[in-house]
Amino acid sequence: MMKRQKGFTLIEAIVALVLMATTGMALFSWVNGNIITLQRVQASNAQTAATANALEYLQTVNPMLTPEGSTTLGDHKLHWKSEPTTEARDGASYPTGTSLYQLAMYQTQVDIQTDDGKDWFSFKLQQVGYKKVREIRPPF
Repeated sequence: MMKRQKGFTLIEAIVALVLMATTGMALFSWVNGNIITLQRVQASNAQTAATANALEYLQTVNPMLTPEGSTTLGDHKLHWKSEPTTEARDGASYPTGTSLYQLAMYQTQVDIQTDDGKDWFSFKLQQVGYKKVREIRPPF
């Protein structure tokens, strides 16, 4: 009569180790892919927030009076340079017909840098520039 063995044979142990190693490598690859994707999403969110801050700031800048400049927004540096895309024209006003301002369209190149001065990203923006060229004339 043969005695039954207790435990695993060497071949069964090797097969179990190969299955565990294969499953572990697949899980590691999946986790690594998710970490890389998370880093990309975080970088995209940071760039979106910096763009929103830059646009909000540039709404206060008149490109006809300040065509070029720099400022610091939090941990980013903002540099802009505007060039006119149309000639300055008199604005229209009611009831006199001509406004007190001249207007022109500008294309603004915006460069965002990290706090250590490295270029991060850039974008272009269309803006209206204006300047006061007339005074109000009394009607009488």
